[in-house]
Amino acid sequence: MRRNEKIDAGSAFDWGRASKDYAKFRDIYPSEFYQKIIDLGLCTKGQKVLDMGTGTGVLPRNLYRFGAKFTGTDISADQIEEARRISQEKGMDIEYAVSSAEDVDFPANSFDVITACQCHIYFDNKIVLPKIHEMLKENGHYCMMWMAWLPDEDRIAQASENLVLAYNPSWTGAGSKRTELNIPEWAHMLFTVRNSILYDVKIPFTRESWHGRIKACRGIGASSLSGEIISEFEREHTELLNSFPETFEILHFVAILDLVKDVW
Repeated sequence: MRRNEKIDAGSAFDWGRASKDYAKFRDIYPSEFYQKIIDLGLCTKGQKVLDMGTGTGVLPRNLYRFGAKFTGTDISADQIEEARRISQEKGMDIEYAVSSAEDVDFPANSFDVITACQCHIYFDNKIVLPKIHEMLKENGHYCMMWMAWLPDEDRIAQASENLVLAYNPSWTGAGSKRTELNIPEWAHMLFTVRNSILYDVKIPFTRESWHGRIKACRGIGASSLSGEIISEFEREHTELLNSFPETFEILHFVAILDLVKDVW
């Protein structure tokens, strides 16, 4: 279990606890999301890419067809186990390693692109950003990505989020607002912003897949809540979703920040 005083009021969490649900229910980024990355000239044929905080390998697997050579790292051994399993089942040659972002250790000038999808909030930037700068080749890119539902603008998302908070009041993943990504001011000595993208997208769900998506969030599946409490949440959340249509769309925003390595 990990703790971060800036996340969930310091409550312990472990993404490994949610790895099965994560693998099944969190591969939800739409095709246009991946196309925007490709349109930026990133993760394409001939490039070596490191995906930090890869989880179950969602990003490398969905971009694999564009020809880049991927390596994925994650602090959770359970997540990496799922990533390897799914990639092998799909016949994809993707390398994976268990490592925190702070401990990733590849030689200087190893990668054309380094990506961080849905995970940069967990990084210690003072350690990780200089390390990313060193691992990137000249003119290499660091691309951060984030997608989150907008509870203030979507009644189903709001209802589910309220229930998560009822069971886990310390969860700080609630209340997402549409916002661009940024980096610390001091990091502008390391990178130059090349592209910043912000847009809305409606993601389709069934009751089952939305229930799984919510269970696989940090506030429930990856939290330190007991199995008994999580089961009670599942029961109540299932009842809640029965009041909504069988299929629906949830409004999300997507933010992408493309940084290029500065060379002194």
